[in-house]
Amino acid sequence: MYSSYLKSRHDLCKKLVSTLEKDYEYVSVLGKHVTGSQIRVTSAATAVNDTAEKQCGFVVKLFNGKTCAEYSFSDINEDNFDEIVKNIKEKTSISKELLDEHVNLGKMSDEKLVKDFQREVEDKVPSVQEAIERLTKIKDGLHAYSDKIVQAAAILIYYETSALFISKNKDLTQNYTWINVISMAVAKEGNNFKSSRNVGAYNSFEKSFKKVEDEINDTAQLALDLLHSTLIEPGVYDIITEPSITGLIAHEAFGHGVEMDMFVKNRAKSMHYLNKEVASPLVEMHDGAAATLSSASYFFDDDGVLAQDTLIIKDGILLRGISDAVSALQLGSVPTGNGRRESYKRKAYTRMTNTFFSPKADKVEDMIKSIKHGYLLCQTSNGMEDPKNWNIQCVCEYGREIKDGKFTGKIVSPVVMSGYVPDLLKSISMVSDEKVVIGSGHCGKGYKEWVTVSDGGPYLKARCKLG
Repeated sequence: MYSSYLKSRHDLCKKLVSTLEKDYEYVSVLGKHVTGSQIRVTSAATAVNDTAEKQCGFVVKLFNGKTCAEYSFSDINEDNFDEIVKNIKEKTSISKELLDEHVNLGKMSDEKLVKDFQREVEDKVPSVQEAIERLTKIKDGLHAYSDKIVQAAAILIYYETSALFISKNKDLTQNYTWINVISMAVAKEGNNFKSSRNVGAYNSFEKSFKKVEDEINDTAQLALDLLHSTLIEPGVYDIITEPSITGLIAHEAFGHGVEMDMFVKNRAKSMHYLNKEVASPLVEMHDGAAATLSSASYFFDDDGVLAQDTLIIKDGILLRGISDAVSALQLGSVPTGNGRRESYKRKAYTRMTNTFFSPKADKVEDMIKSIKHGYLLCQTSNGMEDPKNWNIQCVCEYGREIKDGKFTGKIVSPVVMSGYVPDLLKSISMVSDEKVVIGSGHCGKGYKEWVTVSDGGPYLKARCKLG
């Protein structure tokens, strides 16, 4: 349900825009109210806390054709209204000398749109006690699988986001929800410890719980299997990536690399490859809050731009990047609805949302049969990319060895993929016929500015350096 708090501040936000418009060419107000809970049941304790996404506040964006300024505050009411206006004018002022050095960028887009958007959770919200009982059964089920499972945990993360965006011509509100259920198991044999995890990520409590519950034995067995894993022999191998790793490649290879605020800073090599071949003809890649339903699906971004489905790569050709409103204005392009903030206290940057490869026609079993010697790479650990030089590093939790088209039973862990982005993407030779998008992660801009993201896609066959 849309925030009653934001609803009560709506008219004051409109009044603030109207007041400031006398001195600024463009004014907008974003209000955010995020609530939710994290319930954690482990072998040792049970804890109930607010979700890490929790926030409540406002940010004003001001633009005069040359400079853009922002001012945030935690509340607005009749008593502090005049003080907020005064602070905004004083703290966002800029000297004439500096203004004269700025380039005239033209007008910020502000088409007329008044709309309310709602995406409610698909099913009943459980009580805290009901959630704890269900999480406890998951934790106990992991322990019951083997006495080698020495630690287990089950976690529910639920959050609800309400937002308003008001400018001269826009009056937008939105409300949406998301649920993650996570299980983790730690196995011990002698002095050797290994862990595994699983996640159910949907806009449904039942779907999220059920996925994790149905796969309790698989999660526990993976932790046991990893006890006998070895390090990989470094080299260049044929690989198959399951959807989690496919998503990691999409996110790191051409996610950060096409965030167009990096174009403004000349910090992305991809800006020089628009409309050029950068990948195999089998590759099609999307990003957008409207591209699929996942954790980064919203109706409008923090710039008040409606969510979109941006086709970044088609038939191996790089078509375009993604952008926030200010970077799009600087580049003379149209914003793609990717302006996002860690919170109302933070600047808006160009950020990925749901980033994924599209499926094609191959069958996973045929992909496996085609491997002479290589690995099926599974489960994202972490990754990073240098957008200026197009180097990539992706860490996979484990890989399963394939020889002569069959699994050998050998597991290697961890596995690090590295190389030059176009080399990796151009090596893709098979793409499976179904995709999975996983909405349980967060992404930082560099080392900070964390936002929720999802990524995924089909299984891919490629060739890559592993170590």
